[in-house]
Amino acid sequence: MTAAPGAPGTQSRSDLADRTVVVIGASAGIGLEAARQVRADGGRLVLVGRNPERLRQAAMELEPVGTAAFDATDTDRLQRFFQDLPGPVDHVLVTAGGPYYMPLESMDLADARRAFDERIALALGVALYSRDKIRAGGTLLFIGGTGGRRPGVGMAVASAATAALPALVANLALEMAPVRVNLIAAGFVDTPLSASLLGDRLDARREELRTTLPIRRVVVPADVAALAVHIMCNDALTGATYDIDGGQQLLPH
Repeated sequence: MTAAPGAPGTQSRSDLADRTVVVIGASAGIGLEAARQVRADGGRLVLVGRNPERLRQAAMELEPVGTAAFDATDTDRLQRFFQDLPGPVDHVLVTAGGPYYMPLESMDLADARRAFDERIALALGVALYSRDKIRAGGTLLFIGGTGGRRPGVGMAVASAATAALPALVANLALEMAPVRVNLIAAGFVDTPLSASLLGDRLDARREELRTTLPIRRVVVPADVAALAVHIMCNDALTGATYDIDGGQQLLPH
């Protein structure tokens, strides 16, 4: 017997057709690729990015129903953005914020606090201000990382944020229900951010991963975006963290 369309357990990628997806951090990397996949599946997009020019380029490609250029860590501006949305949305994807690596002896506390805010306070802010805008059964989805799970010199802030996000997401899933809240924890992903962090060591890192990862290739933004789309569409998923690292965590330190 075939289940009726829309019945629990029958969600598919086609369910993004005519759905509205807000992507925060949409102008590059994982956010841009996720926006492309949402658009290819028939979804409507609202794109948010910090860089106006990159956001304009993304909008030219993807034809969103709306764009907003601002720093998502600006609490007042974030609140106004959600208040000004013309109607409810189905999914919110947050890719904004990068890792902060710095040994204690060289650390600037203001920079460290700002980096931590980009992860934890940003997640709380999006949850707080979007809670009345996301339709029941929709998704609030964050992108985090796996690298901070292993302690090391310079990893204090990154490790603290990595440990905090899964607990935060699990609690938000209870408080925001029936909106679903989930976290994607990515390992190394071949993005412009990775290139900027590694500089002239990028090619060596790529080659190292190609030869050591169980999947024998480097994880790319399209891999993470595909997982994000699946989580949006599978309405049995909430309160969980989903790793995507090509088996990187299985390797010796």
